[in-house]
Amino acid sequence: MSTAKRDTYTPETLLTVAVRVFNERGYDGTSMEHLSRAAGISKSSIYHHVAGKEELLRRAVSRALDSLFAVLDEPGAMHGRAIERVEYATRRTVEVLVAELPYVTLLLRVRGNTKTERWAMERRREFDQRVADLLKAAAADGDLRADVDIRLATRLLFGMVNSLVEWYRPHPGGGYESEQVAETVARLAFDGLRTHAAGN
Repeated sequence: MSTAKRDTYTPETLLTVAVRVFNERGYDGTSMEHLSRAAGISKSSIYHHVAGKEELLRRAVSRALDSLFAVLDEPGAMHGRAIERVEYATRRTVEVLVAELPYVTLLLRVRGNTKTERWAMERRREFDQRVADLLKAAAADGDLRADVDIRLATRLLFGMVNSLVEWYRPHPGGGYESEQVAETVARLAFDGLRTHAAGN
């Protein structure tokens, strides 16, 4: 392997390769040898950048989690009626998922077999809980239909959003623009959940 090739790798480009391999083979099914082959560099070159594959996993899921949690700190998710905040957060979550598709895909597939995976699952539950709390607040405000079970609605909303990792592909291949997907998810979910009085 040439030095020139090895020197072109950065922690970021190595992470991109690792995430692709983790998503293809599963984290448990990926060895350092698999990562070495996929990157076209030696294992020792990988260790020059990271301590091992769990560090790569931590960096990858952290990127997804940081992007998701950042949505909840945006003004649209913090101010206004709860129904408006949760709809905003839902749209932005879809946009983040599309923008960080390989990273969020990996986050949603971790199984909890390592310390990093358990940490990621706990953080993901925390994110989900914060969105669920907004839905509960919207229900308490009278902005969600009383005939819809809020826990069931929350699960279905997360299910619809998270399913994107299984089928969404970026637009150049003939897919959908992220804004179109976000708008459609929000309309399907919130046109069905809002009371007539809470509608626009």
